[in-house]
Amino acid sequence: MPETRIIAVANQKGGVGKTTTAINLAAALAEAGRKVAIIDLDPQGNASTGLGVGVEDRSLTSYDLLAEEEQLEDCLVPTQIENLSLVPASRDLASVDLDVAQRTGRAQLLRRKLNRDSSFDFVLIDCPPALGILTVNAMVASDSVLVPLQAEFYALEGLSQLLMTVREVRQTANSDLRIEGVLLTMSDNRNNLSQQVEADARNTLSGLVYQTVIPRNVRLSEAPSHALPVLHYDTNSKGSLAYRELAQEFLARQLINA
Repeated sequence: MPETRIIAVANQKGGVGKTTTAINLAAALAEAGRKVAIIDLDPQGNASTGLGVGVEDRSLTSYDLLAEEEQLEDCLVPTQIENLSLVPASRDLASVDLDVAQRTGRAQLLRRKLNRDSSFDFVLIDCPPALGILTVNAMVASDSVLVPLQAEFYALEGLSQLLMTVREVRQTANSDLRIEGVLLTMSDNRNNLSQQVEADARNTLSGLVYQTVIPRNVRLSEAPSHALPVLHYDTNSKGSLAYRELAQEFLARQLINA
């Protein structure tokens, strides 16, 4: 049986489509027949809400997985999407820095709980918009980092800090960590700036940038309020088609990197 692939979806900048990407890539992979789990590691819990898992259904959360004794299978809850499970988030994650400050190996807490011989093909970790202990734990536990990058003026400038963190994690705690890919999000082809950012990103980062580009799309923005991935909210929308295309490109890269 192939090993479970663990991917951190990370960018320290908020509002770049990180949670949207985690939810909809996971849903597209599940639709393609892969077994997928999302670990919501963001105290805001947007991935949990966006998949219809309310606060009342979060008896065990990613905080318990990270900072307590619970194992992955204890914290998983099913979603309404076939083949897609979730470890929901709680507000307790906001205090995790203080709660684990005295622990030895505190950057390894999540890694110890994730099993690459699990029944999942992919585990996607939705990271908070920061480069603190939660994101570092995700990177140390992961095989790779997928970086959503908004097509805006300061996009590449912010990316350098994230890449530096990946380099530090690689040097100190997870030598096998790699960049899975950089995904351009919220792109508007009618906008010269979006086109320029895409050109700059492809020039600077070469083959790391996915060919798939996620467009600005009203349906993508509306879907979370209906507690659904866009693929299940409006299956033929531009956003749905883009994330299905991303899933196919993502799977093709898995074969190349296997």
